[in-house]
Formats: sequence, C-alpha cells, structure tokens
Amino acid sequence: MQVILNVSSETLPFSTSQVAMQAIDLLVFPRWLVPVEPAGLVLEAHALAVDGGRIVDVLPADFARQTYAARETLNLPTHVLAPGLINMHTHSAMALMRGLADDLPLMDWLHHHIWPAEGQHVSRAFCVDGVRLAAAEMIRGGTTCFNDMYFFPDATAEVAAQIGLRAMIGLLVIDFPTAWAANPDEYLRKGLEVYETIRNQPLLRAAFAPHAPYSVSDAPLKRIRELASELGLPIHMHVHETSTEVDDAVRADGRRPWARLKTLDLLGSDFIAVHMTQLSDEEIADCGLLGVSIAHCPESNLKLASGCAPIAKLVAAGANVTIGTDGAASNNDLDMFSEMRTTALLAKAISGDPRAVPAGTALRMATINGAKALGLESEIGSLERGKSADFIAVDLSPAATTPVYDVISQLVYAAGRDQVTDVFVAGRALLRDRRLLTLDEPAVLAKAAEWRNRIKP
Repeated sequence: MQVILNVSSETLPFSTSQVAMQAIDLLVFPRWLVPVEPAGLVLEAHALAVDGGRIVDVLPADFARQTYAARETLNLPTHVLAPGLINMHTHSAMALMRGLADDLPLMDWLHHHIWPAEGQHVSRAFCVDGVRLAAAEMIRGGTTCFNDMYFFPDATAEVAAQIGLRAMIGLLVIDFPTAWAANPDEYLRKGLEVYETIRNQPLLRAAFAPHAPYSVSDAPLKRIRELASELGLPIHMHVHETSTEVDDAVRADGRRPWARLKTLDLLGSDFIAVHMTQLSDEEIADCGLLGVSIAHCPESNLKLASGCAPIAKLVAAGANVTIGTDGAASNNDLDMFSEMRTTALLAKAISGDPRAVPAGTALRMATINGAKALGLESEIGSLERGKSADFIAVDLSPAATTPVYDVISQLVYAAGRDQVTDVFVAGRALLRDRRLLTLDEPAVLAKAAEWRNRIKP
C-alpha cells in the first residue's frame, strides 16, 4: 500500500528565508515522486534536485524553489518520477534476432536455430549494431541499467559508454569455441582484458558470466570462483532453466546442477542465478541462506514453456529476487514494465495468493533489488540524497492510466513503456520528451534492417 506525503513550505519547522540559494544543474518537479526507499512511499508536491550527476536533495517543491537556483528546470505536472529500471538479465545484441525462431522448446531453439545463426553471423560489428538497437528500446522503456551476457563484451561496453547507459558487462565463459574465443582459457583471458579496460569507467562494471551448468565444465567454474572472490566481481549464470537441464544432469552424474554448483563453492551473495524455474524446497531455502540473487525472466520462461520460478516461495525464503527480460530473441522484447506486471500476476496465480507479489514488491524487484544484486545499492535503485541521478518520468495522464488512486499500482499494473517521456543516467538526459538524445535512431534502425536481410534473406 502506498503512503502519500504532501508537504508545503508552510508546514516546515524552519524559515526558508534564512536559506541561501544554491546553484545546481537541475530541478525536477513531478506530480508524484516514488523514491522506492522507504518502501511504499509516494511523495506529492516534491522536487528532485540534481547536481554533478547526483541527487543532492528530495524536498518539498515550495522549499526547492527557495533553496536552489537551477540551471535547468523540468516541470512534469502529470508524471510520476521513479528510479530507472534495472534489467537484470539480457543478451542485448540478440535484439537483431528478434522473432528469428519462435514457438520452439529451449533446446530445439538453441541447438537448431540460434546457435547455428550465431555461428554464421555473430561478429563484433553484429554486437555493436545489436546493442545499439537494444539500447534504443531499453532507454525508451525506462531501463537505465542492464546486466548483459553475450559475445564480444568489449563491444557492449563500448556502445554503453558512448550512449551513457549504465551496464554490467558479462565476461562470458563457455566450453565450446565461438567467434569470441576458442576455449575457456581464452574466454577468461579476454574477459579479464575487458575488465581492465572498463574498471575505471563510472557507468560500467563487470561480472563473470559462465553460460550454464550444462555448457561450462568444472575447471573453468573453479577458476571463476577464485577470480570473482579475488576481484570482487559478481557471477551471473543461467541455472535450472528447464526440467530437461536438471534431468540430463542427474542422468550424467547423479546430481542436480544446483548441488554441483554448491559443491564448487560458486553459490553466495555474489551469485546471480537466472531463471530458476525447477527448484526443490531445499534449493529454495539455500537461496535465502546463501544470499543468492534470482534474475527472474517470466515472459521468456513462459514463451519457451521452460517453467515458472516459485517467486513467492523464494521471497519468503529471503532470496533477493530481481527481474530481467532475457534476450529479445526469446521474449521478444526488452520491456521491463511488462515484466513487472507479469511477475506480480504470475506469482499470484502460482501461489493462489493475491498478496504474493504486490505492486510495490514488483517495483522494488525492478529497481533496488537489482541494484543490490549488482553490488550497486549505494549508487542506484532508489531516489535518495547522494545517489546517482538515474531516474525516469512516466506520464500517467493517458486514458489507460486514469484515474489514479494508487500511484505504485498504476505503474505496475496499468502503465506501459510508451508512457516513459524522460530518462536520465547520472544526471545526463538520454531521453527528453520521448526523443532519444544519444543515439541516431534512424541509423540504428537502418542497420537492423541490413542485418535482417543478411540473416534471413
């Protein structure tokens, strides 16, 4: 349930006339402001003050006008201001394969369609153009940070830095050769080179990204654990995505993949487990006890008929549940608003409890929970003083979101990504009044059309 706070300067316990005007970069005056922390709070008649790329204040609007002299003012009388959404699992360059092989089971889709297409077409140029296409979609949809896993992570990092989008760059590891590397040793060597290149870039971080238990053997996983602990990097991995994956592992060595990863000491508070649709009660309990984060991708799982993660049980066990879209080749979009809604509705249906994942919980999964999983909770995920100014504005004036009784419910259950009008990352505008500022959208779309003709003429 939302808690609405409406404060004017007349009710403040001090005199605003005694406060000197402070020069700052930006003042934003929305109709509503949802800081996410504390949970459920909705502020009315408040402003967001930004300077040097950071939030310097969240304060009553009247007081903001008397306290700050802003170089720019953004008035949003029908909008809600919220933290930027964090897409916790995607393969961004695969936007160029959107709709390539639909309505197939995962292993058929991978082995007979996606992997052959990747073997023929994936290159650094493919990844540059694919990430640009994905970035245009994500920015328009209110995503300000994405956790990626794909080939040529150097290309993903380059594009994200160019356009000012925050990203966790996955250092992919897989046993078999691809256009990026020939073997696990080369994947790790090249991944560490990417890490060294981006480690001092403010909007970029790195995570080890072993593909899945069925595609990465023990030796590289052991090395990844050593390196992750040494460098303080997260580990991002597909786990228990399908019943076939689990059954095949049991037939191979008598263990479920989770048990194998636990034996290898891979699981911990730095581990991000993607999908997790096939879980025993013991494995669910492990997630809470070990501090594992879950990257829940409900729409991809539904489309591939992979199963449904037991989100209500995971939350009850104390797991940090986050939300991702997966790649556009299996989803088929990068729409975090849709994923929030599906997360909440699916959890209710599976658990039989309409209270299983309330709107506010779904919003936290898409914001502060994702920040915690990435180790960035002191930087992003909520609108608080001192944090980076990563925020979005959503217009609630259209018929589809009118009238407004509960702002947070409206964001999760009714609003669409087309209602995002403005997107800022570290105080820099990436979208203003629905216009992309750091991408040449016509050029991006033209490149995508070229790749479509190459891949499926």
